Amino acid sequence: MSESSSLFNKYSLVKGAARRARQLQSGAPALGVSKSMKACRVAQDEIRNGKVTYTVGSTKPISTASL
Repeated sequence: MSESSSLFNKYSLVKGAARRARQLQSGAPALGVSKSMKACRVAQDEIRNGKVTYTVGSTKPISTASL
């Protein structure tokens, strides 16, 4: 895969593709045409083509009252 500024790192790409692959396996329709029938590869192609986006770092702030 080629490097892209929209991809934070390889780990986040794998996490996003895995989540999308689970959606595809659960019956979600593919958002584009892929040469592969495997959900993981279809998910990677969708991310590469900009059909699917994902967010990184959705952590909740820690409350200082509980410390």
